[in-house]
Amino acid sequence: MIEEIKNRIEGLRKLMDKQEMSAYIVPSSDPHISEYPAARWKSREWLSGFTGSAGTIVVTADKAGLWTDSRYFLQAEEQLAGTGIELYKLAQTGTPSIVEFLSAELNAGETVGFDGQTYSAAEARSLKHILKKTKGLSINSSVDLIDALWDKRPPIPTNPLFEIPTELSGASVSEKISEINNSLFNAGADCTVLSALDEIAWTFNIRGTDVDYNPVTIAYAFISEKESVLFIQPQKLTDEIATGLKREGVILADYSMICKYLSNIPKEYSVFVDAAKTNAALFDAIPSDCTIIEGVSIVAHLKSIKNETEIKGFRNAMIKDGVALTRFFIWLENKMAESNVVTELSASKKLSTLRSEQNQYIMDSFSTIAGYADHGAIVHYNATEESDAILKPESLFLLDSGGQYLDGTTDITRTITLGKPSDQMKKDFTRVLKGMISIAKCKFPEGTRGSQIDILARKALWDAGLNYLHGTGHGIGHCLNVHEGPQSIRAEENPVPLKVGMVTSDEPGIYRSGEYGIRIENLVLVEEDSITEYGRFLTFETLSLCYIDTTLVVSSMLSLRESNWINNYHQMVYDSLSPHLTDEENIWLKSKTAEI
Repeated sequence: MIEEIKNRIEGLRKLMDKQEMSAYIVPSSDPHISEYPAARWKSREWLSGFTGSAGTIVVTADKAGLWTDSRYFLQAEEQLAGTGIELYKLAQTGTPSIVEFLSAELNAGETVGFDGQTYSAAEARSLKHILKKTKGLSINSSVDLIDALWDKRPPIPTNPLFEIPTELSGASVSEKISEINNSLFNAGADCTVLSALDEIAWTFNIRGTDVDYNPVTIAYAFISEKESVLFIQPQKLTDEIATGLKREGVILADYSMICKYLSNIPKEYSVFVDAAKTNAALFDAIPSDCTIIEGVSIVAHLKSIKNETEIKGFRNAMIKDGVALTRFFIWLENKMAESNVVTELSASKKLSTLRSEQNQYIMDSFSTIAGYADHGAIVHYNATEESDAILKPESLFLLDSGGQYLDGTTDITRTITLGKPSDQMKKDFTRVLKGMISIAKCKFPEGTRGSQIDILARKALWDAGLNYLHGTGHGIGHCLNVHEGPQSIRAEENPVPLKVGMVTSDEPGIYRSGEYGIRIENLVLVEEDSITEYGRFLTFETLSLCYIDTTLVVSSMLSLRESNWINNYHQMVYDSLSPHLTDEENIWLKSKTAEI
């Protein structure tokens, strides 16, 4: 594989030379700026061999580098070894940005290339401006060099889509389009272009299997008072679904016609565009006479606030997920007790099987992170046949997993001990738990942003001189992408406030390279707490249902408030799951949720 990667890099350099490009950039995204692209657009992975979900590769005549964040440092080091591709660790002292790298490597007048369909308009604009200003470099975003290089490149997926009925979505397509148009009017816009696949799926109450772990279908959309158009490959639609969409006032057009359609937008129109989610080629197709209004996607805001039907669905999905997880941990405990061989991959496969037995299961919501011992310290570890570790009764096991159900999406992390934990392990675990509880119990005034409460998850770790480099919380879609915006809980500033109806993860952690990793994650729902003379206050309701390994807890490190939270949470877990379990399973769960 190493030689194959080297050959691909050299092949790209030859194509660059023909196009008179001195550097070529390959990001992780697709024409929809997706976090998880369909196989056709996994160009960066194909070119570099690095399988993490985030990363950008830059190739020059004599150098190749890959930029990725802290979640993937260890994974990238392993996968890039011997390929000649250097790892550049984002946000680390001494690491040049891609712009700084290009400015140092290239001379004025040279050209940097990338495929404008896989680069957001915002990033492309910024890159072009900075490179021209700082070094006099030019940009060519019109050529997809990977397509010419990639033999047997997968086609655009044509999997049939399916509908989410109103009894599960809580709103019809026409109701959602009306809501979008109302928001457009308030923003002073006549229309909007939708490129993000989860936004399109939400708007039109459709789902698909075009992308691993994300129940979305490849499409574009245009929304206005005059007409709403869904650009999609016709073979994806059954006659029944096509008729239903037309009945809701939707015009159907071929997926390939989007740029031609945009080029004919009336010049007097104001077009609302999320430049961070719209690729550069689409953005450039909009007539220059149109007024562009930029902002965070209107649909992203609307779908982040779950309606009562969606919230009910989330609660149902959590019960099903909790049952699957309980049965998994019973299975794992029995296998370990019998000295049977269990590996990271076999454990992941078993959990997926147990989830698939639940009603309305579609797929896993992401590739399960099953990290034993030192593998748990790799934040987004993905076990392979080469790395697949055997679980032994000697260390910690970190399991981060989730499921896609018709009525909701789950994402949960549990860290358990498989043997006798060290004092350090227990103290680390307890500090992480304290942080998770602090977020779960947080009460905050309306208008609070995630960055303002992120400290609560880290305080117990900071007190011990510890920290984690990833965010504390991300939004969760309803039978949609497991990572969704626009809200977040992280140290970096995000202007979007936490609002009633938003579902967000709560997942602090600690990672000791070469030893173990600890992360505890639940999903929480923002709900109203109270209204006082000082305003409206909000809080979180914990949705996830799975026991927390209290054998790793140092009780003396917990406050009474924290101990009460754990006991109350465990009582909720037992009460919610026990009606769906066998007597034997209930006895096991009762012991795991006993008071501390």
